[in-house]
Amino acid sequence: MRRIPLLAAAAALLLGALTAPAAHSAPSAFVHPGVTVSRSQLDFARTEVLAGAQPWKAAYDQMTASKYADLNRTPKPRATVECGPYSNPDLGCTDEREDAIAAYTDALAWYITKDARYAQKAIQIMDAWSATITGHTNSNAPLQTGWAGSSWAKAAEIIRYTYTGTWANEARFATMLRTVYLPTVIKGSNSNGNWELTMMEAAVGISVFLEDRTSYDTAMAKFRTRTAAYVYLATDGSVPKTVPGQNLDTTAKIVSYWQGQSTFVTGLTQETCRDFTHTGYGISAISHVAETSRIQGQDLYGTDVGERLRQALGFQSKYQLGAAVPGWLCGGSLNLGLGPVTEVGYNALHNRLGIAMTNTQALTLDNRPAGTNNLFVAWETLTHGDNPS
Repeated sequence: MRRIPLLAAAAALLLGALTAPAAHSAPSAFVHPGVTVSRSQLDFARTEVLAGAQPWKAAYDQMTASKYADLNRTPKPRATVECGPYSNPDLGCTDEREDAIAAYTDALAWYITKDARYAQKAIQIMDAWSATITGHTNSNAPLQTGWAGSSWAKAAEIIRYTYTGTWANEARFATMLRTVYLPTVIKGSNSNGNWELTMMEAAVGISVFLEDRTSYDTAMAKFRTRTAAYVYLATDGSVPKTVPGQNLDTTAKIVSYWQGQSTFVTGLTQETCRDFTHTGYGISAISHVAETSRIQGQDLYGTDVGERLRQALGFQSKYQLGAAVPGWLCGGSLNLGLGPVTEVGYNALHNRLGIAMTNTQALTLDNRPAGTNNLFVAWETLTHGDNPS
């Protein structure tokens, strides 16, 4: 595996941070499958699993033993999915998210095994929802749309572009993504940053599947702005960057939005002092969009996005591993629980770019095989663990 010296990598990242454009434009021709995971990455994972190599075989076994790979699964679509705060009420929220993860799980199992039953199950699940759902409602609707939309796009990409059988209702599924999901997620959100990052992940993935260059550009521009406002770098100045339209025009307002944290250090995120679980959602979405962009031919890892991802992973990993929490950080107490979110960024930055990431590496290895958070992250040791493609 090719590596570049640490100093050269750091210099490249810094240069990217200084020269990166405000937005990335869509490729002239989209690469498929190309949402978070590429064909070459799938081929690598398949080869390693079939050879019984670790950690990929254990990751595959974990995935196929889960409820999401059950070929007897019955999808539970709803016309209107209603999700209140923290999914209360939960009228179809869990069903939708888990069916979407199941479709993605089955798509991965199809690719690894070439057992058509898995592809057909993924299609059955996607068809059930595309025949039924018309919208989302209540306060968590935007986030719910992002969570489910992210998994639907990944599943659909693999089935559409690798399954050798037929998918008669593919156009109907595309219409569902275009009319039920994309109009919501493309608007973004001024809530906590993990909302908009997850919504932009869904918007980017759906745009790739639909080959919608305009929506891809819109989503990527919002993603770049939100990422810069979510992870702090010392080069940002005395206070973090903000998103236009949020009216965070005083230090006091920014501190309040950053969960009361008034000392800003590189790698801190807007939700670090809320809890690591929601922080993990944001970090994961950043890594997913960066990976999709790389597959599509425009590498964000060499820009400030890569540097912010690297620093966020390292900062959170340090404390997730048990480092003492200083008094100036979140009042000296952290709510841990980062989740299975480090594989994609670690592989891109450490394995591909050769950047030392001691804490992130330790946490990643400790957590293998990384499973699913049952929301929108799933099986990333299998798809991205030490994957050179």
